[in-house]
Amino acid sequence: MAHLNQRRHQNVSGDFYVDRTCIDCDTCRWMVPEVFDRVDEQSAVYHQPMNEEERRRSLQALLACPTASIGTVEKPKDIKQAQQSLPILVDENIYHCGYHSENSYGAASYLIVRPEGNVLVDSPRFTPPLVKRLEEMGGIRYMYLTHRDDVADHRKYREHFGSDRILHEDDMNSGTCDVEIKLSGSEPHQLETDLLIIPVPGHTKGHTVLLYKNKYLFSGDHLAWSAQLDHLIAFRDACWYSWREQSKSMKKLSEYSFEWVLPGHGRRYHADAETMRHQMQQCIAYMEAK
Repeated sequence: MAHLNQRRHQNVSGDFYVDRTCIDCDTCRWMVPEVFDRVDEQSAVYHQPMNEEERRRSLQALLACPTASIGTVEKPKDIKQAQQSLPILVDENIYHCGYHSENSYGAASYLIVRPEGNVLVDSPRFTPPLVKRLEEMGGIRYMYLTHRDDVADHRKYREHFGSDRILHEDDMNSGTCDVEIKLSGSEPHQLETDLLIIPVPGHTKGHTVLLYKNKYLFSGDHLAWSAQLDHLIAFRDACWYSWREQSKSMKKLSEYSFEWVLPGHGRRYHADAETMRHQMQQCIAYMEAK
């Protein structure tokens, strides 16, 4: 819960504010760029919501904030409507869960709604409003974990929904050694006809990405859009295993066709397959120059 007495002076006056507990994870800034911005290495409100749509999205960011660093001066009477609006539709049957976890440094989690069984990509916070909505949307068949960093409350989701967790063995530790589906090796794993898991060692040794319907790439911390650089990137300063291996993995990934990049950290990106191929080549060139 945000505290008014810790309100950052960089916020503009008005109802919404960010307090000094912000960890600079970027969640609110990419969710509502019209309202939140980065000032002095933390988020701040630079423009108060001007209409119902901006207010709704600002409340969604408030709920998504992993450290509860966003608050309102007045108690929001419409917070339940905001809770009901999560997960947020991204495209077709793809949803952004919100409720980011501090244990994953604010990483995004996604839900794929499928008749054959829903897939939860990485772990959001285990919180009653989200759990209820996930129940209403059909539960969770698989809980796919891209890598060791963004597992958060995976065990609570397993216990509640009975979902099978998926993680590469090279990224397992004492907290994830009991996952139901253990991936191994460097070859792609066809989980279902429309779900392909691709090993991409680099950020971590056992990092994988999930390609759904050859259209949606859930990229974890392997690949994201940089608003500052205006192209797809990998995070050189957050490469915990091998930058050289991550460059190799990126070249391998560039051979696949997809139209969406949905990362854990960083910004989403959507383009036609041809533009995406060009972006991937630009990303590889950027990595080789680093």
